[in-house]
Amino acid sequence: MKTKFTVKGILLLSIFFTLGTISGCTDQTSMEDYQVADSGVFSYDSAAVYFAMTDRFYDGNPDNNTSYGREPVDALGKDIATFHGGDFAGLTEKLEEGYFQNLGVDVLWVSAPYEQIHGFIGGGSRGDFAHYGFHGYYALDWTMMDRNFGTVEEFRTFVNTAHAQEIRVFLDVVMNHVGYPNMQDMLDYDYGGIAGDTDPEALLPEEGEDFHKWTGAVDWEDPDAWEDWWGDWVRGKLPGYHPPGDTVYTQNLYGLPDIRTEVTEDIGLPGILQSKWDIEQDPAYEPWKIPAARELRRDLGIPPAEYLSRWLASWVEEFGINGFRIDTARHVEIERWEELKERSSEALQTFRRENPEEPGALFEEDFFFLGEVWGHGLNRNYYYDHGFDALINFTFQGERRDGPAYFPDRMPRIFENYSASINEVENFTVLSYLSQHDTSLYPRDRLEEGGTYLMLLPGMVKIFYGDEAAREAGEGGSDATMGTRSSMDWEALDEDVLQHFQKLGQFRNRNRSVGGGHHTTLSREPFIFTRTFEEPGQNNRVMVYLGEEERITLPVGEVFQKGEILRDAYQNRIYEVNGDTLEVDAGEKGIVLLEVVQKVE
Repeated sequence: MKTKFTVKGILLLSIFFTLGTISGCTDQTSMEDYQVADSGVFSYDSAAVYFAMTDRFYDGNPDNNTSYGREPVDALGKDIATFHGGDFAGLTEKLEEGYFQNLGVDVLWVSAPYEQIHGFIGGGSRGDFAHYGFHGYYALDWTMMDRNFGTVEEFRTFVNTAHAQEIRVFLDVVMNHVGYPNMQDMLDYDYGGIAGDTDPEALLPEEGEDFHKWTGAVDWEDPDAWEDWWGDWVRGKLPGYHPPGDTVYTQNLYGLPDIRTEVTEDIGLPGILQSKWDIEQDPAYEPWKIPAARELRRDLGIPPAEYLSRWLASWVEEFGINGFRIDTARHVEIERWEELKERSSEALQTFRRENPEEPGALFEEDFFFLGEVWGHGLNRNYYYDHGFDALINFTFQGERRDGPAYFPDRMPRIFENYSASINEVENFTVLSYLSQHDTSLYPRDRLEEGGTYLMLLPGMVKIFYGDEAAREAGEGGSDATMGTRSSMDWEALDEDVLQHFQKLGQFRNRNRSVGGGHHTTLSREPFIFTRTFEEPGQNNRVMVYLGEEERITLPVGEVFQKGEILRDAYQNRIYEVNGDTLEVDAGEKGIVLLEVVQKVE
């Protein structure tokens, strides 16, 4: 951010010059030579979360790219919503390279890894592309890994590698709906009236046709054709099915088959899962079955929501998952979420008890619930009293790209407001972001500015994959949001933007006060502020300058003590406090990030 000095700012700085002795700095030195003196104990309340849409991140195992017959290019030559090959082997590779540690990431939130519908639906408003469940929101089977993402052991390696780097893992989870009916599943599991000898190639579109063509072969009128799909488990506009309602709990969101989570009695298993699990008794399917869910792949005589809770908790028990990002939270009864939170919390304790040698067993914090409640902002509501630890903050980006993130001149007021609301008034936090997969990407030419704003924001923050390296939007066809989900282009990373995020991210990671401390503005223009976090045994303090590219005198006596060693984490320069002020070099970007350090002996 480039801020011009005002008369008030110049007068303020002239006062700073008279306060005490100015100390110089050492030459730039290795970051490993010094460590933060008191970083503060890890807390989710100030965490930096990285949301990686697994399929679009990195292809570590090309052998799984065409699982279930999914092709990377659809019949009309497009790859807008096909599977692109990203998998957990790829995420592990990037972990091993130190990609996420270099960004200061505390939590990796990954798209749902469980099995998605096998086939496509017509994408966009015109059906102009094949739309698969690459994003993880079209669930088919919660007890199986989706083969495009890898095997159980590849996923285990991913989680353990993250945990060994002290990075927690969140899974995106859905309890509101299952995936749409689709041609491939109809052929695989015999529902919808498509004959088993149907040639699927004949139902693919040709030039001038769209991806709704296959629906002409479906029997949409006969209840018998749909009996062996999801049956009583879901509501939808299908023959013999419970019709959708007019409440947030009973509607078909975007036409998705709505799971009847309000049901409290046993209504049996849906036909599609019975058919699927019968086929998968073959040992060839073992590499993708979640071991902790094996005994749950049968009729347990329980209602649908309890199956879902047990299936999802099995991932926690098996791998030591640290938290869930709850999709469409407002469309499922709150008591269902409370049940899932309780069961998942117990499962995490079971994992830690039974796997003491795994790196994830060393973490002590409770299981974390991060909720998506569309439109939620900077406020604490009743979700926080019913199992949710944080909600996504839609107002920082703004639903129409009109939030504070787009107005850096508001940064002082926003930082003060966020700190007061989150860290000083009420005991809650929110997760803020610049870009999102179902709204829009932050302007690619403003990511350094936006990254500064985001990574210094109080509360939890989310880096949407690629924001840190200026990933370009992709083609969206008749669905503009699809462009937000383009693949990472590892040959075209914007190194300047990446290094900017890395410096800010590591500074935030090392200092709990950045996200969770008390904010004090010392000057609005240039913008100078401090953050302090104090609890028994913890005293983490930082000072930040955002202004012009020049030497500047800072009032360090406001927060630092004489004799303390400071590091500017942006320029990587070491300073010693000799008085109440400190002259520093703001560098080309006009950014100074001061933290208290001590030399490593």
